[in-house]
Amino acid sequence: MNCRHCAAPLEHVFLDLGFAPPSNAYLSEPDLHAPETHFPLKLRVCAHCWLVQTEDYARADELFRHDYAYFSSTSQTWLEHAARYAREMSGRLGLGPDSFVIEVASNDGYLLRNFVRAGIPCLGIEPTLGTAQAAERAGVPTLREFFGRELGERLAASGRQADLIAGNNVYAHVPDINDFTQGLRAALKPGGTITLEFPHLQRLIEQIQFDTVYHEHFSYLSLSAVRRIFAAAGLRVCDVQKLPTHGGSLRVFGCHQADPRADAPAVAQVLAEEERFGLCRLSTYAGFQARADGVKDGLCRFLLEQKRLGRRVAGYGAAAKGNTLLNYAGIRPDLLPYVCDAAPSKQGKFLPGSHIPVLPPQRLREDRPDVVLILPWNIAGEVAAQQAHVNDWGGEFVVAVPEIRRVGHD
Repeated sequence: MNCRHCAAPLEHVFLDLGFAPPSNAYLSEPDLHAPETHFPLKLRVCAHCWLVQTEDYARADELFRHDYAYFSSTSQTWLEHAARYAREMSGRLGLGPDSFVIEVASNDGYLLRNFVRAGIPCLGIEPTLGTAQAAERAGVPTLREFFGRELGERLAASGRQADLIAGNNVYAHVPDINDFTQGLRAALKPGGTITLEFPHLQRLIEQIQFDTVYHEHFSYLSLSAVRRIFAAAGLRVCDVQKLPTHGGSLRVFGCHQADPRADAPAVAQVLAEEERFGLCRLSTYAGFQARADGVKDGLCRFLLEQKRLGRRVAGYGAAAKGNTLLNYAGIRPDLLPYVCDAAPSKQGKFLPGSHIPVLPPQRLREDRPDVVLILPWNIAGEVAAQQAHVNDWGGEFVVAVPEIRRVGHD
Protein backbone atom coordinates (compact mmCIF):
# COMPACT_ATOMS: atom_id res chain seq x y z
CA MET A 1 0.00 0.00 0.00
CA ASN A 2 1.10 3.55 -0.76
CA CYS A 3 0.37 6.71 1.23
CA ARG A 4 -3.08 8.13 0.53
CA HIS A 5 -1.64 11.63 0.26
CA CYS A 6 1.86 11.52 -1.21
CA ALA A 7 1.88 7.95 -2.67
CA ALA A 8 5.14 7.01 -0.93
CA PRO A 9 5.39 3.30 0.00
CA LEU A 10 4.10 2.58 3.51
CA GLU A 11 6.77 0.45 5.15
CA HIS A 12 6.27 1.22 8.85
CA VAL A 13 3.54 -0.30 11.04
CA PHE A 14 2.38 1.97 13.87
CA LEU A 15 -0.29 -0.27 15.44
CA ASP A 16 -1.79 -3.70 14.73
CA LEU A 17 -5.12 -4.47 16.41
CA GLY A 18 -5.72 -7.74 14.59
CA PHE A 19 -9.13 -8.23 12.96
CA ALA A 20 -12.28 -6.34 13.93
CA PRO A 21 -15.76 -5.63 12.55
CA PRO A 22 -16.67 -2.03 11.60
CA SER A 23 -17.15 -0.26 14.93
CA ASN A 24 -20.57 1.21 14.15
CA ALA A 25 -22.03 -1.95 12.56
CA TYR A 26 -24.43 -2.72 15.40
CA LEU A 27 -26.24 -6.04 15.19
CA SER A 28 -29.88 -7.07 15.51
CA GLU A 29 -30.96 -10.38 17.03
CA PRO A 30 -31.11 -12.21 13.65
CA ASP A 31 -27.61 -10.92 12.80
CA LEU A 32 -26.18 -12.94 15.71
CA HIS A 33 -26.88 -16.13 13.76
CA ALA A 34 -25.14 -15.03 10.57
CA PRO A 35 -21.44 -14.61 9.68
CA GLU A 36 -19.98 -11.27 10.74
CA THR A 37 -17.48 -9.47 8.53
CA HIS A 38 -14.13 -8.61 10.12
CA PHE A 39 -11.37 -6.56 8.51
CA PRO A 40 -7.72 -6.19 9.50
CA LEU A 41 -7.26 -3.11 11.68
CA LYS A 42 -3.71 -1.92 11.21
CA LEU A 43 -2.14 1.56 11.08
CA ARG A 44 0.90 2.56 9.07
CA VAL A 45 2.86 5.79 9.18
CA CYS A 46 4.25 7.51 6.10
CA ALA A 47 7.87 8.46 6.66
CA HIS A 48 7.64 11.08 3.92
CA CYS A 49 4.57 13.22 4.81
CA TRP A 50 3.87 11.72 8.28
CA LEU A 51 0.24 10.88 7.60
CA VAL A 52 -0.83 7.94 9.78
CA GLN A 53 -3.45 5.80 8.06
CA THR A 54 -5.32 2.51 8.10
CA GLU A 55 -4.49 -0.17 5.60
CA ASP A 56 -6.96 -0.33 2.71
CA TYR A 57 -9.59 -2.97 3.35
CA ALA A 58 -13.01 -1.49 4.13
CA ARG A 59 -14.80 0.85 1.71
CA ALA A 60 -16.61 3.97 2.88
CA ASP A 61 -19.97 2.70 1.61
CA GLU A 62 -19.52 -0.42 3.75
CA LEU A 63 -18.95 1.70 6.85
CA PHE A 64 -21.36 4.64 6.42
CA ARG A 65 -24.54 2.73 5.62
CA HIS A 66 -28.15 3.91 5.56
CA ASP A 67 -28.62 2.55 9.10
CA TYR A 68 -25.52 4.29 10.49
CA ALA A 69 -26.16 4.44 14.24
CA TYR A 70 -24.16 7.47 15.40
CA PHE A 71 -26.31 10.55 16.05
CA SER A 72 -24.33 13.61 17.17
CA SER A 73 -27.20 15.09 19.18
CA THR A 74 -27.08 12.27 21.74
CA SER A 75 -24.31 14.09 23.65
CA GLN A 76 -25.27 17.29 25.46
CA THR A 77 -21.58 18.21 25.69
CA TRP A 78 -21.30 18.01 21.91
CA LEU A 79 -24.46 20.07 21.38
CA GLU A 80 -23.03 22.80 23.61
CA HIS A 81 -19.73 22.64 21.70
CA ALA A 82 -21.62 23.11 18.43
CA ALA A 83 -23.62 26.06 19.76
CA ARG A 84 -20.43 27.80 20.93
CA TYR A 85 -18.83 27.21 17.54
CA ALA A 86 -21.78 28.76 15.70
CA ARG A 87 -21.68 31.86 17.91
CA GLU A 88 -17.90 32.23 17.62
CA MET A 89 -17.77 31.77 13.84
CA SER A 90 -20.70 34.09 13.25
CA GLY A 91 -18.91 36.82 15.20
CA ARG A 92 -15.42 36.15 13.89
CA LEU A 93 -16.48 36.00 10.23
CA GLY A 94 -19.40 38.45 10.36
CA LEU A 95 -21.90 35.90 9.09
CA GLY A 96 -25.45 37.04 8.42
CA PRO A 97 -28.48 36.63 6.12
CA ASP A 98 -26.33 37.16 3.02
CA SER A 99 -23.78 34.50 3.99
CA PHE A 100 -23.75 30.80 3.16
CA VAL A 101 -22.51 28.01 5.42
CA ILE A 102 -21.82 24.41 4.40
CA GLU A 103 -21.18 21.58 6.83
CA VAL A 104 -19.66 18.41 5.44
CA ALA A 105 -20.82 15.28 7.30
CA SER A 106 -23.60 17.25 8.97
CA ASN A 107 -25.04 14.15 10.67
CA ASP A 108 -28.41 14.92 12.32
CA GLY A 109 -28.13 18.69 12.03
CA TYR A 110 -26.66 19.13 15.52
CA LEU A 111 -24.52 22.09 14.31
CA LEU A 112 -26.38 23.70 11.43
CA ARG A 113 -29.62 24.06 13.40
CA ASN A 114 -27.81 26.90 15.20
CA PHE A 115 -27.29 28.72 11.90
CA VAL A 116 -30.89 28.03 10.86
CA ARG A 117 -32.11 29.65 14.10
CA ALA A 118 -29.85 32.63 13.46
CA GLY A 119 -31.27 33.12 9.95
CA ILE A 120 -27.98 32.27 8.21
CA PRO A 121 -28.48 30.22 5.01
CA CYS A 122 -26.81 26.84 5.19
CA LEU A 123 -26.54 23.40 3.64
CA GLY A 124 -25.67 20.08 5.23
CA ILE A 125 -23.97 17.33 3.28
CA GLU A 126 -24.62 13.91 4.82
CA PRO A 127 -24.60 10.51 3.07
CA THR A 128 -26.25 8.40 5.81
CA LEU A 129 -30.03 8.22 5.46
CA GLY A 130 -31.21 8.14 9.08
CA THR A 131 -29.11 11.07 10.24
CA ALA A 132 -29.93 13.12 7.12
CA GLN A 133 -33.64 12.60 7.73
CA ALA A 134 -33.23 13.73 11.34
CA ALA A 135 -31.48 16.90 10.13
CA GLU A 136 -34.25 17.64 7.66
CA ARG A 137 -36.87 17.22 10.41
CA ALA A 138 -34.89 19.85 12.36
CA GLY A 139 -35.19 22.27 9.44
CA VAL A 140 -31.64 21.82 8.09
CA PRO A 141 -31.45 21.62 4.25
CA THR A 142 -29.42 18.47 3.56
CA LEU A 143 -27.82 16.96 0.48
CA ARG A 144 -27.52 13.17 0.79
CA GLU A 145 -24.16 12.55 -0.84
CA PHE A 146 -20.54 11.81 -0.07
CA PHE A 147 -18.41 14.93 -0.41
CA GLY A 148 -15.45 15.23 -2.75
CA ARG A 149 -14.00 17.22 -5.64
CA GLU A 150 -16.87 16.47 -8.01
CA LEU A 151 -19.52 17.69 -5.59
CA GLY A 152 -17.43 20.73 -4.63
CA GLU A 153 -17.14 21.72 -8.28
CA ARG A 154 -20.87 21.15 -8.81
CA LEU A 155 -21.68 23.45 -5.88
CA ALA A 156 -19.33 26.10 -7.28
CA ALA A 157 -20.85 25.85 -10.76
CA SER A 158 -24.33 26.37 -9.30
CA GLY A 159 -23.22 29.53 -7.45
CA ARG A 160 -23.24 27.89 -4.01
CA GLN A 161 -19.71 28.55 -2.81
CA ALA A 162 -19.55 29.02 0.94
CA ASP A 163 -18.31 31.75 3.24
CA LEU A 164 -17.73 29.04 5.83
CA ILE A 165 -17.23 25.31 5.34
CA ALA A 166 -17.30 23.32 8.57
CA GLY A 167 -16.09 19.76 8.97
CA ASN A 168 -16.23 18.39 12.51
CA ASN A 169 -14.63 14.97 12.87
CA VAL A 170 -14.99 14.12 9.18
CA TYR A 171 -11.47 14.74 7.83
CA ALA A 172 -10.19 11.55 9.44
CA HIS A 173 -13.12 9.61 7.97
CA VAL A 174 -12.49 10.16 4.25
CA PRO A 175 -10.68 7.45 2.26
CA ASP A 176 -9.45 9.84 -0.46
CA ILE A 177 -8.19 12.79 1.54
CA ASN A 178 -6.74 14.56 -1.51
CA ASP A 179 -10.02 14.43 -3.44
CA PHE A 180 -11.93 15.63 -0.36
CA THR A 181 -9.55 18.57 0.14
CA GLN A 182 -9.82 19.55 -3.51
CA GLY A 183 -13.59 19.57 -3.00
CA LEU A 184 -13.19 21.98 -0.09
CA ARG A 185 -11.16 24.35 -2.25
CA ALA A 186 -13.73 24.22 -5.07
CA ALA A 187 -16.69 24.89 -2.74
CA LEU A 188 -14.98 27.74 -0.87
CA LYS A 189 -15.80 31.30 -1.85
CA PRO A 190 -12.83 33.66 -2.39
CA GLY A 191 -12.13 35.11 1.06
CA GLY A 192 -14.02 32.24 2.66
CA THR A 193 -12.91 30.10 5.60
CA ILE A 194 -12.72 26.36 6.20
CA THR A 195 -12.68 24.91 9.71
CA LEU A 196 -11.87 21.26 10.30
CA GLU A 197 -11.83 19.60 13.72
CA PHE A 198 -10.09 16.28 14.25
CA PRO A 199 -8.47 14.34 17.09
CA HIS A 200 -4.82 15.31 17.36
CA LEU A 201 -2.35 12.49 16.66
CA GLN A 202 -0.02 13.86 19.32
CA ARG A 203 -2.70 13.40 21.98
CA LEU A 204 -3.48 9.90 20.73
CA ILE A 205 0.14 8.90 21.32
CA GLU A 206 0.54 10.79 24.62
CA GLN A 207 -2.62 9.38 26.19
CA ILE A 208 -2.51 5.91 24.54
CA GLN A 209 -5.88 6.59 22.88
CA PHE A 210 -5.60 3.53 20.66
CA ASP A 211 -9.34 2.88 21.03
CA THR A 212 -9.94 5.84 18.70
CA VAL A 213 -8.56 3.60 15.95
CA TYR A 214 -11.27 2.00 13.84
CA HIS A 215 -12.01 1.41 10.20
CA GLU A 216 -14.09 4.57 9.80
CA HIS A 217 -11.01 6.61 10.73
CA PHE A 218 -8.90 6.30 7.61
CA SER A 219 -6.39 8.96 8.78
CA TYR A 220 -4.82 10.09 12.09
CA LEU A 221 -3.82 13.68 11.74
CA SER A 222 -1.21 16.18 12.84
CA LEU A 223 -1.02 19.83 11.89
CA SER A 224 2.16 19.19 9.93
CA ALA A 225 0.45 16.53 7.78
CA VAL A 226 -2.70 18.60 7.27
CA ARG A 227 -0.63 21.61 6.25
CA ARG A 228 1.02 19.55 3.50
CA ILE A 229 -2.32 18.17 2.29
CA PHE A 230 -3.87 21.64 2.19
CA ALA A 231 -0.92 23.10 0.28
CA ALA A 232 -1.13 20.38 -2.38
CA ALA A 233 -4.78 21.36 -2.97
CA GLY A 234 -4.15 25.10 -3.19
CA LEU A 235 -5.23 25.85 0.37
CA ARG A 236 -3.39 27.25 3.39
CA VAL A 237 -3.75 26.68 7.12
CA CYS A 238 -4.01 30.22 8.50
CA ASP A 239 -4.88 29.49 12.14
CA VAL A 240 -5.24 26.60 14.58
CA GLN A 241 -6.88 26.12 17.97
CA LYS A 242 -6.45 23.38 20.54
CA LEU A 243 -9.71 21.88 21.77
CA PRO A 244 -10.49 19.50 24.65
CA THR A 245 -13.00 17.50 22.59
CA HIS A 246 -12.41 13.80 21.89
CA GLY A 247 -9.49 13.67 24.27
CA GLY A 248 -7.65 16.54 22.57
CA SER A 249 -8.41 17.89 19.10
CA LEU A 250 -7.22 20.56 16.72
CA ARG A 251 -9.43 23.01 14.86
CA VAL A 252 -7.61 24.22 11.77
CA PHE A 253 -8.70 27.28 9.84
CA GLY A 254 -8.08 27.12 6.10
CA CYS A 255 -8.27 29.63 3.27
CA HIS A 256 -7.28 29.87 -0.37
CA GLN A 257 -3.53 29.96 -0.91
CA ALA A 258 -3.66 33.55 -2.22
CA ASP A 259 -5.85 34.84 0.63
CA PRO A 260 -4.30 38.05 2.06
CA ARG A 261 -4.78 36.95 5.70
CA ALA A 262 -1.51 36.36 7.52
CA ASP A 263 -0.95 33.10 9.36
CA ALA A 264 -1.74 33.37 13.07
CA PRO A 265 1.19 32.76 15.47
CA ALA A 266 -0.56 29.61 16.73
CA VAL A 267 0.30 27.79 13.49
CA ALA A 268 4.04 28.06 14.04
CA GLN A 269 3.62 27.29 17.75
CA VAL A 270 1.74 24.02 17.22
CA LEU A 271 4.12 22.96 14.44
CA ALA A 272 7.05 23.55 16.79
CA GLU A 273 5.34 21.50 19.53
CA GLU A 274 4.81 18.62 17.11
CA GLU A 275 8.45 18.80 16.06
CA ARG A 276 9.64 18.68 19.67
CA PHE A 277 7.30 15.79 20.44
CA GLY A 278 8.71 13.87 17.48
CA LEU A 279 5.76 13.44 15.14
CA CYS A 280 8.21 13.62 12.26
CA ARG A 281 10.52 10.90 13.70
CA LEU A 282 9.92 7.18 13.30
CA SER A 283 11.23 6.46 16.79
CA THR A 284 8.16 8.21 18.25
CA TYR A 285 5.88 5.58 16.74
CA ALA A 286 7.99 2.52 17.50
CA GLY A 287 6.88 1.73 21.07
CA PHE A 288 3.17 2.46 20.80
CA GLN A 289 2.05 -1.15 20.29
CA ALA A 290 3.40 -2.21 23.67
CA ARG A 291 1.69 0.73 25.39
CA ALA A 292 -1.65 -0.14 23.77
CA ASP A 293 -1.23 -3.76 24.86
CA GLY A 294 -0.68 -2.51 28.41
CA VAL A 295 -4.06 -0.73 28.40
CA LYS A 296 -5.76 -3.84 27.01
CA ASP A 297 -4.14 -6.10 29.61
CA GLY A 298 -5.09 -3.72 32.42
CA LEU A 299 -8.77 -3.83 31.43
CA CYS A 300 -8.77 -7.63 31.27
CA ARG A 301 -7.16 -7.89 34.71
CA PHE A 302 -9.65 -5.45 36.18
CA LEU A 303 -12.75 -7.21 34.81
CA LEU A 304 -11.46 -10.64 35.83
CA GLU A 305 -10.82 -9.34 39.33
CA GLN A 306 -14.34 -7.90 39.59
CA LYS A 307 -15.74 -11.27 38.54
CA ARG A 308 -13.58 -13.07 41.12
CA LEU A 309 -14.85 -10.73 43.83
CA GLY A 310 -18.46 -11.25 42.79
CA ARG A 311 -18.89 -7.57 41.86
CA ARG A 312 -21.33 -6.81 39.06
CA VAL A 313 -20.09 -4.68 36.17
CA ALA A 314 -22.06 -2.80 33.49
CA GLY A 315 -20.85 -0.69 30.61
CA TYR A 316 -22.05 2.73 29.54
CA GLY A 317 -21.77 4.23 26.08
CA ALA A 318 -22.01 2.02 22.98
CA ALA A 319 -19.35 4.14 21.31
CA ALA A 320 -17.10 3.15 18.43
CA LYS A 321 -14.02 3.62 20.61
CA GLY A 322 -15.50 1.19 23.11
CA ASN A 323 -15.98 -1.41 20.41
CA THR A 324 -12.32 -1.15 19.40
CA LEU A 325 -11.24 -1.63 23.01
CA LEU A 326 -13.61 -4.51 23.78
CA ASN A 327 -12.80 -6.40 20.60
CA TYR A 328 -9.05 -6.04 20.94
CA ALA A 329 -9.24 -7.12 24.58
CA GLY A 330 -11.52 -10.05 23.72
CA ILE A 331 -14.20 -8.92 26.19
CA ARG A 332 -17.51 -10.77 25.90
CA PRO A 333 -20.77 -10.82 27.93
CA ASP A 334 -19.27 -13.12 30.58
CA LEU A 335 -17.15 -10.16 31.77
CA LEU A 336 -19.38 -7.27 30.64
CA PRO A 337 -23.01 -8.46 30.50
CA TYR A 338 -24.48 -5.33 28.91
CA VAL A 339 -23.79 -1.73 27.88
CA CYS A 340 -26.31 1.08 28.36
CA ASP A 341 -26.68 3.89 25.84
CA ALA A 342 -29.02 6.87 25.55
CA ALA A 343 -29.34 6.62 21.76
CA PRO A 344 -32.59 4.86 20.75
CA SER A 345 -30.90 3.87 17.47
CA LYS A 346 -28.57 1.56 19.42
CA GLN A 347 -30.89 0.21 22.12
CA GLY A 348 -32.02 -3.38 21.59
CA LYS A 349 -29.02 -4.09 19.38
CA PHE A 350 -25.72 -5.82 20.05
CA LEU A 351 -22.17 -4.48 19.88
CA PRO A 352 -20.26 -5.66 16.81
CA GLY A 353 -17.78 -8.42 17.50
CA SER A 354 -18.38 -8.78 21.22
CA HIS A 355 -22.18 -9.28 20.83
CA ILE A 356 -22.76 -7.48 24.15
CA PRO A 357 -26.40 -6.28 24.32
CA VAL A 358 -27.15 -2.53 24.31
CA LEU A 359 -29.84 -1.51 26.79
CA PRO A 360 -31.51 1.77 27.84
CA PRO A 361 -29.87 3.67 30.75
CA GLN A 362 -32.83 2.76 32.98
CA ARG A 363 -31.29 -0.70 33.31
CA LEU A 364 -28.68 0.73 35.69
CA ARG A 365 -31.39 1.67 38.20
CA GLU A 366 -32.94 -1.78 37.92
CA ASP A 367 -29.71 -3.77 38.12
CA ARG A 368 -27.69 -1.56 40.54
CA PRO A 369 -24.22 -2.64 39.34
CA ASP A 370 -21.18 -2.19 41.55
CA VAL A 371 -19.07 -0.78 38.70
CA VAL A 372 -20.02 1.15 35.56
CA LEU A 373 -17.28 1.09 32.90
CA ILE A 374 -17.65 4.28 30.82
CA LEU A 375 -16.39 3.39 27.36
CA PRO A 376 -16.49 6.92 25.81
CA TRP A 377 -13.92 8.27 28.29
CA ASN A 378 -13.95 11.67 26.56
CA ILE A 379 -17.40 12.39 28.05
CA ALA A 380 -16.93 10.49 31.32
CA GLY A 381 -17.78 13.54 33.43
CA GLU A 382 -21.01 14.11 31.54
CA VAL A 383 -22.03 10.45 31.89
CA ALA A 384 -21.17 10.34 35.61
CA ALA A 385 -23.29 13.46 36.18
CA GLN A 386 -26.25 12.14 34.19
CA GLN A 387 -26.14 8.77 35.97
CA ALA A 388 -25.16 10.09 39.42
CA HIS A 389 -27.79 7.84 41.02
CA VAL A 390 -25.26 5.01 40.64
CA ASN A 391 -23.51 6.51 43.67
CA ASP A 392 -26.70 6.10 45.73
CA TRP A 393 -26.13 2.36 46.10
CA GLY A 394 -22.35 2.63 46.37
CA GLY A 395 -21.63 2.03 42.70
CA GLU A 396 -18.63 3.64 41.06
CA PHE A 397 -17.61 4.80 37.59
CA VAL A 398 -14.34 3.81 35.92
CA VAL A 399 -12.61 4.38 32.57
CA ALA A 400 -9.93 2.16 31.04
CA VAL A 401 -7.88 4.62 28.95
CA PRO A 402 -5.04 5.44 29.45
CA GLU A 403 -5.38 3.22 32.55
CA ILE A 404 -8.07 1.96 34.89
CA ARG A 405 -9.13 4.89 37.06
CA ARG A 406 -12.23 5.95 38.93
CA VAL A 407 -14.08 9.07 37.81
CA GLY A 408 -16.75 11.34 39.28
CA HIS A 409 -19.01 13.94 37.75
CA ASP A 410 -17.76 17.47 37.22
